[in-house]
Amino acid sequence: MSLTTDNSFENCIKCTACTTYCPVAKVNPNYPGPKQAGPDGERLRLKDPSLFDEALKYCTNCKRCEVACPSDVKIGDIIQRARINYSKPKFKLRDAILSNTDLMGTLSTPFAPIVNATVGLKPVKQLLDSALKIDHRRQLPKYSFGTFRHWYRKQAAEQQKFAEQIAFFHGCFVNYNHPQLGKDLVRVFNAMGIGVQLLKREKCCGVPLIANGFIDQAKKQAKVNAESLVDAVIGKGIPVVATSSTCAFTLRDEYPHLLGVDTSPVREQVELATRYLYRLLSEGRELKLKHTPIRIAYHTPCHMEKMGWTAYTLALLERIPGVELIVLESQCCGIAGTYGFKKENYETSQGIGASLFRQIEESGVDFVVSDCETCKWQIEMSTSKKCEHPITLLAQALAE
Repeated sequence: MSLTTDNSFENCIKCTACTTYCPVAKVNPNYPGPKQAGPDGERLRLKDPSLFDEALKYCTNCKRCEVACPSDVKIGDIIQRARINYSKPKFKLRDAILSNTDLMGTLSTPFAPIVNATVGLKPVKQLLDSALKIDHRRQLPKYSFGTFRHWYRKQAAEQQKFAEQIAFFHGCFVNYNHPQLGKDLVRVFNAMGIGVQLLKREKCCGVPLIANGFIDQAKKQAKVNAESLVDAVIGKGIPVVATSSTCAFTLRDEYPHLLGVDTSPVREQVELATRYLYRLLSEGRELKLKHTPIRIAYHTPCHMEKMGWTAYTLALLERIPGVELIVLESQCCGIAGTYGFKKENYETSQGIGASLFRQIEESGVDFVVSDCETCKWQIEMSTSKKCEHPITLLAQALAE
C-alpha cells in the first residue's frame, strides 16, 4: 500500500527544534532524530526509496516534533508514511497479539481472573520475554471480567429517555480493561441531563495496527468507525465524545493523513469528553460537585499536547471544590502504546519517562490524573502513584 506524501517537508528551515524536543532522540543514540528521519530523509527517499532507514522504527509518533516545529512541517506524518510506504515488515506473532486489541479483549474478558493471574506470574512473564520478546519487566494491563458494552446493554433503554444525547466512542481500554471509566462517563453526562448512546459499530481506533505495520487491517477498521461516526453525527445529529486522547486524535486526524479515510465531514463533532463538558459548563449548564479535598498532579499526554486541548481538562479539574492541582511539566511518559511493551524498546521507554517519574514522586500528590490509558499504565507501573482519568474524578465528586 502506498500513500501519497505532502510537500510540507519543503518548509523545513533546518532549525532542529524538532530534534531538541524529541523524547526518543534524547535517550536512544540509534535514532537519528525527527529532522533527519522526517524532512531530510524524505528528500532522499523521493529520489531513491532504497535510502529508507530502518531506524525510523524507533519513532513513537508522539507528535512532539510537530508541536515544536515553527514551520508547521508534518514531521510525524512524514515519518509514519515513510514506514508505511517503504519499510518491509516481517510478520511477528508478538506484534499481531499487541495490535489486535479487539480479538485479545474478546478472548480474555470471559476468563479475566485466570488471564490476569496467569500473565502476572514470573515464569509466564519470562516465557513471554523469551518467546515473544514482550519484556518481562513490563506489567501487562489487566482485563475486566465482562465488557463495558455488555454492561451498557442493560442501560440502553434508560439512556434513550433523555431528550439530549451524545454518542460515546469508548475504545478498547474502556471496553475490555476499565469499564468503570465508561460507567463514570455515563454518570457525569446523565447528571447534566444528557443520555449516552454507543456507536452503531465500533472497532479499535487502529493505533496499534498502524504502529506495527498492519495498515490494510487498520484501514478496514477505520472505515467501519468512520461510517459509524457519520451515522451518529449526520444520521442522528448527535456529537461523538471519547475518553482517550489518542483515540480522539486518531479519529479526527490520523485517519485522513495516514490511512486515506476521510473523517473531515464529521471532524468538528468528534472530540474529547472533557472538552465537550467544558463547553457545556461555559455556556451556563450546571454540574453539581461536592467538596473533595485532594492533591492531584496532571500529566499531559502527547496527543493531547498535539491537539492543544489540555486547558479544557485543567479547567474542569479546577471546578472541583477542594482540589489542589499541580500541572506537571509536559513530557512524554515513554510507553507510546505498544512501543514500550517490546523488549528492544523497554530501556528507551523507561529512559524517556524517567524525569516524569521523578516529578511525580517528588510532587507529594495523592494521585496523578491523565486523559490517556497507556500513560496510566506507564505511570502506575513506574511510580508509587495511582493514575485516574479526569472523568472519574468528576464522577466521584458528583453531589449526591
